[in-house]
Amino acid sequence: LTGTQYASSLDLLRLFAYGTLKDYKSNSSALPALLPDQARKLKQLSVLTLAESTKVLPYDQLMQELDVSNVRELEDFLINECMYSGIVRGKLDQLRRCFEVQFAAGRDLTPDQLTNMIETLSDWLGTSDNLLHQIQEKIKWADTTSELNKKHQKEFEDRVEEAKKSVKADNDLRGHDDFLSESGGIMDFEEDRIRPKRRRQPMA
Repeated sequence: LTGTQYASSLDLLRLFAYGTLKDYKSNSSALPALLPDQARKLKQLSVLTLAESTKVLPYDQLMQELDVSNVRELEDFLINECMYSGIVRGKLDQLRRCFEVQFAAGRDLTPDQLTNMIETLSDWLGTSDNLLHQIQEKIKWADTTSELNKKHQKEFEDRVEEAKKSVKADNDLRGHDDFLSESGGIMDFEEDRIRPKRRRQPMA
């Protein structure tokens, strides 16, 4: 449609895709006139564009961007046409004369923004891959450490068991030796008791 009689309509369509009311006013002589509903819609889209770059929007800036003459009209528009419609959520701070944005719906991306978005997503993907690799390495290290700990624990338990067996064997051997010693003494005593005593020969 570029270069045809519909070129101005195409430019207006682009404004509704990713432009603002300020963009329209700067080139209004070359664009079709806006109907009231179209003007309101472009104002809503302008608020979304502003909310993309900052979360605290001063009233003075909003009134200039939206071509609003007073604070009451601005607040009514933000409440009735933006917050009630669900395109933004936020808080009107009358003391500080600003709109604090808590949520804003997304708009279509310009070709330049699309390129930046692709680069951002590519960087994010690279960072995610690196993080995943680091996590996998830590899991591998943890598994290896766990296996080593289990091995050392098993070796320690085996040594303790061997020590217990060695102590038990020593105790059993010592008890057996003591028993043999005591048995030997009893046997000697019994032998002495039952051995016939020699009679003394009368002295001549």
